[in-house]
Amino acid sequence: MTTETTTTAGASATAGTAAATSGETGAAAAGTWTLGDLEINRIGFGAMRLPQTGEAFAPDAVPRDRNDAIAVLRRAVDLGVNHIDTAAFYFSRLRSANELINQALAPYPDDLVLTTKVGPGRGPSGDWLPHATPGLLRGQVEENLRQLGRDHLDVVNLRVVGTDSIAERFGALADLRAAGLIRHLGVSNVTPEHLEEARAIAPVVCVQNQYGIGVRPEHDAFVRACGEQGVAFVPFYAIAGTGRTAGAGATEHEEVRAVARAHGTGAAAVRLAWTLHQGPHVLAIPGTGDLRHLTENVAAGALRLSPDELTALDSLHRRTA
Repeated sequence: MTTETTTTAGASATAGTAAATSGETGAAAAGTWTLGDLEINRIGFGAMRLPQTGEAFAPDAVPRDRNDAIAVLRRAVDLGVNHIDTAAFYFSRLRSANELINQALAPYPDDLVLTTKVGPGRGPSGDWLPHATPGLLRGQVEENLRQLGRDHLDVVNLRVVGTDSIAERFGALADLRAAGLIRHLGVSNVTPEHLEEARAIAPVVCVQNQYGIGVRPEHDAFVRACGEQGVAFVPFYAIAGTGRTAGAGATEHEEVRAVARAHGTGAAAVRLAWTLHQGPHVLAIPGTGDLRHLTENVAAGALRLSPDELTALDSLHRRTA
């Protein structure tokens, strides 16, 4: 990562070397990226884990204490986080991520960007429903608006399952963008072909896909291609890896532990830092309901990996796929 401001296809990223040198561990230390016309710090926050403790979406998930969840959200903003990823289907029996965000942060800071996603749906009992048809996407967008207390959504990602054409569904969201309900559009869990299809319909500001050390090394070229097109790449499960909604496992590879020891930090921070080193267009949205983990995750934006450390982690990335 360099110390210059890099401009790619209309989007900018500023490395946070100066901030890191001065001891800054807030979200600004990672530098910035511009989603369309919205400048954000590259270290953000994912709200998936806020509504419950334990595994997200588990039928027996225990609702998180409301005050604890609100404290995490407010502390994230205090640390400079101005990009929060959420969804209406992030909820437990008693808690909704969107409702918690609304209660904790409204009236929202002027620079706060809320990114949500549509496509999947869950019934009142938490059961997953068939993905929304084009005609149902407006209702999902309006539900996010209602829960968040907004009159428009900053960024909406179309979450995709499978390889079928997304033209009709993405076109429906493009119509809502033209109507003023959505400011910018993104896609999630997609192939390069999906991105090409979407960009032919409307501008795409971000791709949100599973990616991390040892996870989908076959997507390395796609990650680079997004940067070349000025599209942010936002990896999810960058810490959890194959643990996905259950979170990171108890064991960790020695290569990651060695880098963590050298920097006096934890494995999660190393994994986040590695993803950020994949390009100035790569963002991070680690999620947690724990204040200590939140601080460690945000501090990962200031972590600068040496060429030798990156070589070792890159080798692990390709070897453990």
